[in-house]
Amino acid sequence: MAIQVTRPKTEFIDDRGAMKLVVGQSDFPIKSVLRITSKAGTVRGNHYHKNGFHYYYVESGKCEYWEKPVNKPTAKIEAVILGPGDLIIVRPMVINATKFLEDSVIYHFDTERREQSQYESNTVRVKLM
Repeated sequence: MAIQVTRPKTEFIDDRGAMKLVVGQSDFPIKSVLRITSKAGTVRGNHYHKNGFHYYYVESGKCEYWEKPVNKPTAKIEAVILGPGDLIIVRPMVINATKFLEDSVIYHFDTERREQSQYESNTVRVKLM
């Protein structure tokens, strides 16, 4: 299972600026969007979700993203460096963690609702990094 990084392309440019389709909702309908700021040297994640897909889009900064499937305990941990404009999809039952190499802003598009009680019941904390 390789981490697939995509870089959404600019769809339209004119005098006013540009538009980029970051996530097309035909694949996995989105129920919540988070804008997350993270300081250099911090780690987020170290968990997996039982259900739901998460789009992870880097607006600014740089981070190292790590993942490993839950059902393959001997699988190698995969890692990739993400920078501005990079997008990945985090699938359910994949342990993931992110270390921020620079102050960063990421967007987290989620196919599950984000009410705290539902989020906690869908989240299993696991130390990956």
